[in-house]
Amino acid sequence: MYTTCLFCDADLGRNQLLEELPVGRRVAFDAHRGRLWVVCRRCERWNLTPVEERWEPIEQCERLFRATRVRVSTDNIGLARLSEGLELVRVGPALRPEFAAWRYGDQFGRRRQRAIVAGGAGAVAIAAAAPIAIPAALTVYAAGGVFLGGLVTAGVSLPVRVVRDYFTAERVVARIPTDAGPTVDVRVRHLRESALVFADDNVQLTLAHDGGTSVVSGPRAHRALGVVLARSNAWGGSASQVQSAVRQIHARGDVSAFLSAAARLSNRPGGRVMAKIRQVGALGLTYVERLALEMALHEESERQMLEGELVHLAEAWRAAEEIAEIADAL
Repeated sequence: MYTTCLFCDADLGRNQLLEELPVGRRVAFDAHRGRLWVVCRRCERWNLTPVEERWEPIEQCERLFRATRVRVSTDNIGLARLSEGLELVRVGPALRPEFAAWRYGDQFGRRRQRAIVAGGAGAVAIAAAAPIAIPAALTVYAAGGVFLGGLVTAGVSLPVRVVRDYFTAERVVARIPTDAGPTVDVRVRHLRESALVFADDNVQLTLAHDGGTSVVSGPRAHRALGVVLARSNAWGGSASQVQSAVRQIHARGDVSAFLSAAARLSNRPGGRVMAKIRQVGALGLTYVERLALEMALHEESERQMLEGELVHLAEAWRAAEEIAEIADAL
């Protein structure tokens, strides 16, 4: 396999993931037609590889593309970025959108473990910091949210109700800039009063805060939702919760359909009584619904970053396919 571009003679670079094709930083393949190209990063031309060197690299590219964490597809072109930096361009019918549990299971599982460890460490730290003469009815607040008695701080024992109200309602969990400009303080109780809005394929957030309510849209909405979900999903998720969240996204078909459904759920009526029965919390969603929302927003952000390149790639592929068809027929 040549190592320089056939059109501009630039170095094609190297990768460490394709054992049979260590050349190139962007590789395009069409498993159905048996085509394999190395894309020059300088002139963006597609260099067709020799027929006898294609089959094993094509199979490996397909496996890596399906397993990668960052990918986006249109009807005929898919783009995936691998952790090593190699980019794969897949030509052919788009894969069914998949939100594999393995992608998020580790992430939410680690978050859950950290929260549990932090909870135990918080209890120990508070007990260690308390005065030597500790009352018999010791209050310990664990970072995980367990209350026993009252909180002892500098020799002052606070009632359970005061501590509970602070950590479950009045604690400031985020400071978020709004469309109007100023940064607002968002407390725990505000998370339950806020709601997701999805209109015209755009995510918006009706955000409650100390100053009232504001609508956050555009990139600010994505960032604000990221902060809100990070706070409300701080406990991560068990394997069964992650699987349930994945099934919710699969049931809607794609990210846009799920975000639209999540917005309707976020604004569902019910009041406090029904919210308690449904175990609804931040954004008017259940815990599993919020995990699914975090997954969907993550996928949506990646899609927006990558899909801008797909139009250009589709045009380049059509030109390269014409040349490849002629070359393979010779």
